Amino acid sequence: MSAYDVLLAEAHGRPFAAIVGWPVDHSRSPALHGFWLKQHRIDGHYGRLPVEPTRSALEALVAFLRRTPNARGCNLTLPHKVEIMPLLDRIDPEAARIGAVNTVIKHADGMLEGRNSDAFGFIAALKEGAPDWRASAGPVVVLGAGGAARAIVASLVEAGVPELRLVNRTQQAAIELGLAFTPRDGRRIAIERWDERAASLEGATLLVNTTSLGMKGQPPLDLDLRHLPASAAVDDIVYVPLETPLLAAARARGNHCIDGLGMLLHQGRMGFEAWFGTHVAVSAAQRHAVAADLGA
Repeated sequence: MSAYDVLLAEAHGRPFAAIVGWPVDHSRSPALHGFWLKQHRIDGHYGRLPVEPTRSALEALVAFLRRTPNARGCNLTLPHKVEIMPLLDRIDPEAARIGAVNTVIKHADGMLEGRNSDAFGFIAALKEGAPDWRASAGPVVVLGAGGAARAIVASLVEAGVPELRLVNRTQQAAIELGLAFTPRDGRRIAIERWDERAASLEGATLLVNTTSLGMKGQPPLDLDLRHLPASAAVDDIVYVPLETPLLAAARARGNHCIDGLGMLLHQGRMGFEAWFGTHVAVSAAQRHAVAADLGA
């Protein structure tokens, strides 16, 4: 029985969407959307769909969404956020600007549209988790250069951060990311070497980890925080586990910490509202339910 057959059996003829990634078992998007489905008494389903990181596998995904009448779309996580774009019929302007898609909407005429809610979700979670942080206060360090990093860098530039420091294991990817989002008003995006990542924290007001390092099943993020000011906020978009080694180390030294659950919750609103036609809001009860699903 294929993963597609399993998803169809779970949906049992109801409208459905799914989280697509490789791997995807760690995702708690089903708990997030399941909460809203139950809260609003919607007869729909949200599941998991593992899709290998190959062109042919992504083409099979797109074909499945097109031919399945009750398919409404999907969310995309690592490593598909960029590679899916050429296969879709339309890319929303915000997603095109970011250069990555995390949400696919299937319209009534069958058109597949790619959108990006990561930027919105990141900023909403940051404001919620660190209400005193101000974009204009000083430099921000971003670890990683993948699809999530693109959305986060775009949102930070738009928010007015005066200096961004990009650090990635593959420096060329960081260079390309920096070139794509360097603002035209004289603000700076600096590319720092991965082996000098600890020194790049000097004077930062915010550290954001967008890599998978520290995620369950992945190697830990090896980062010495001694150069990071105690007043800086630390945001790790990983949410399995909810308390990553990075957040535990930052919390122990007094930094204000934001876990990845807030971004997950807020970014989910765009897709849910388009798929199931109901306005939704993030709540403390929902966060508690999804955290309980994590075992946190």
